[in-house]
Amino acid sequence: MSFKPLKIGKYIIEKPIVQGGMGVGISWDQLAGTVSKEGGLGVVSAVGTGYYQDKKFSAKLVADRPLSEANFYSPEALKEIIKNARKICGEKPLAVNILYAMNDYGRVVKDACEAGADIIITGAGLPTNMPEFTEGYPDVALVPIVSSAKALKIIAKRWKKRYNRVPDAVILEGPKSGGHQGFSYEDCAKEENQLENLVEPVVAEAKEWGDIPVIAAGGVWDKKDIEKMLSLGASGVQMGTRFIGTHECDAHDNLKQVLLNAKEGDIKLMKSPVGYPAQGVVTNLTHLVEERKGPEIKCISNCVAPCNRGVEAKEVGFCIADRLSDAFLGNVETGLFFSGANGYKLNEIISVKELMDKLTNGE
Repeated sequence: MSFKPLKIGKYIIEKPIVQGGMGVGISWDQLAGTVSKEGGLGVVSAVGTGYYQDKKFSAKLVADRPLSEANFYSPEALKEIIKNARKICGEKPLAVNILYAMNDYGRVVKDACEAGADIIITGAGLPTNMPEFTEGYPDVALVPIVSSAKALKIIAKRWKKRYNRVPDAVILEGPKSGGHQGFSYEDCAKEENQLENLVEPVVAEAKEWGDIPVIAAGGVWDKKDIEKMLSLGASGVQMGTRFIGTHECDAHDNLKQVLLNAKEGDIKLMKSPVGYPAQGVVTNLTHLVEERKGPEIKCISNCVAPCNRGVEAKEVGFCIADRLSDAFLGNVETGLFFSGANGYKLNEIISVKELMDKLTNGE
């Protein structure tokens, strides 16, 4: 089966594969630029850009960490990342993933538009006012992430009424995805919430709004999985963890090694200061947090609104900005390593080109 291109707004993605946005520093210019160059949709993560190029674009640091959301989500760094990704992929479509739960969400969306992003992807909450922040950029395609047909209906209804537009595509994320889930702990395990059971109802809802393309995500690993999702009615897939196993992935080698070493059973759901369960590799940090012996929580970067300036971080036992940043810096003792449920299958580091060939032509 040869794959049809994926259309998002005015953009055509030659291979219907979207690379998941992974912060801090897992999908920046090298990975996103190369995925777009190879015919997929490369996605820059806007999370933790203040760490880019050794914090060069972070105007103020405290304890060697970017101070507050103004520096943690550095506009100058985001512009530089997109500029450098463009050097790799040229005019091919390029997306930016911006969490709805982040502090300064609206400002970061505007930063991405100014920097030349073609597509904005937003999850971690229901982005009912997303179009507000892209006024003046009619060509920027908007793609919310949902976990149910109901969530898509709420977003589409609100957008249609307020802004007279609907999403240009929607990413449907099942509970096998890496990082934050759109379900409670209990709901992550339910049969009706598994990705293969969510695709058809979400595709049906998408048709009600003018055939919005649905991109299936969470646990998609190989060509067979892609074919299955397309046969259920999806127009494309999103894959994050599999791209960590590439030479071009911006992550530290130690982070890649944590995934390569992970075995089945090492990847679990954990509590997060964001308020949603998060999926990642059980590591030294996990054990420290369980014993309440984790690193001190200082809330230097003020990254996400639901954390309430470190209140929730103290509740769950770790600061998500600091621990993801430690993973980016290669610190395996105190780093937090997000992964999709199938991350234990990662067993080699190959080029993005080789990976895209495997995904489109089979192993």
